[in-house]
Amino acid sequence: MTLDEILVEVKKSDNIVIMAHEVPDGDAIGSSLAMCLALRNMGKNAIVLMKDFPENFSFLPGIEFIQKESEIKVFDMAIVLDCPNSKRLNEAFEEYFENAKVKVQFDHHNKNDMFGDYNVVNHVSPATAQILVSSFQYLQIEITKDIATCLLTGVITDTGGFRNTNVTVESFEFASWCLEKGINLSRIYQESMLTMTKTKFEAEKLAMNRLEFFADGKIAFTYLTKKDDEEIGLKPGDRDGIVEIGRTIEDVEVSIFLYEKEKGYKISLRSNEYVNVSEVASIFGGGGHIKAAGATILNMSFDEVKKAIISEVTKNLK
Repeated sequence: MTLDEILVEVKKSDNIVIMAHEVPDGDAIGSSLAMCLALRNMGKNAIVLMKDFPENFSFLPGIEFIQKESEIKVFDMAIVLDCPNSKRLNEAFEEYFENAKVKVQFDHHNKNDMFGDYNVVNHVSPATAQILVSSFQYLQIEITKDIATCLLTGVITDTGGFRNTNVTVESFEFASWCLEKGINLSRIYQESMLTMTKTKFEAEKLAMNRLEFFADGKIAFTYLTKKDDEEIGLKPGDRDGIVEIGRTIEDVEVSIFLYEKEKGYKISLRSNEYVNVSEVASIFGGGGHIKAAGATILNMSFDEVKKAIISEVTKNLK
């Protein structure tokens, strides 16, 4: 089995680098730190490479092992978490992945390029962190309180606090196990789901004021620009969750959040009942999950991007 083969490779490796997709969310951060702590408990020199992360995740155990760069250029093993393809890695980290002697990935996205030497991909899992729970259990790797805290953070955030339809029985079973072990679930929920910076509040307020509706109220659309970033002083993670605002409104099937990057525009999509936004995102070179997806569009103006994405979403409405 792939997991057994990965464990054999881990035992042969000394220096291991862990990475996740750019602009990491709770699942990417929690999974990365959980993997790092598990490997360090096995005596491995493991680090997490991550340029930036939302400061509300600073409470997580192992946060001190996150680095922006590494003196080691060739690692024995690279483990990529919560990332469907190598293109979604931060550009600065691609060389670490390419140069690694062994490449491993754990992921749960609908479409995955299977880009590792060893690929553990479960499309129906609500979070990569939940894949790690079962993987650690199978390999008899101890899930300490610190590791469990990181894993539960990943599960909580990627299920929207157990509210999304992707949540499974296993999600609740793990949460129950964590409570029995004395993990502070309420603190994890508070820190990862409810706490926001003042700049995030200002960003959400601005996005709410700009909210527009299309297709008889079935589509909600809002946006932020680079100028907004500069005026508000946005920090990493401040845009997280803005796309959810539209989804909570009555009769809205798809919520669209568009924000301007240094190059092009990033689209975030969320649906409520029946639209597969992953398929919509794939038309623009992106992807994700059935009810949560995104894409980056280059070489189009704001008005062109807005028109194109609303048009494509409209085609999928009933």
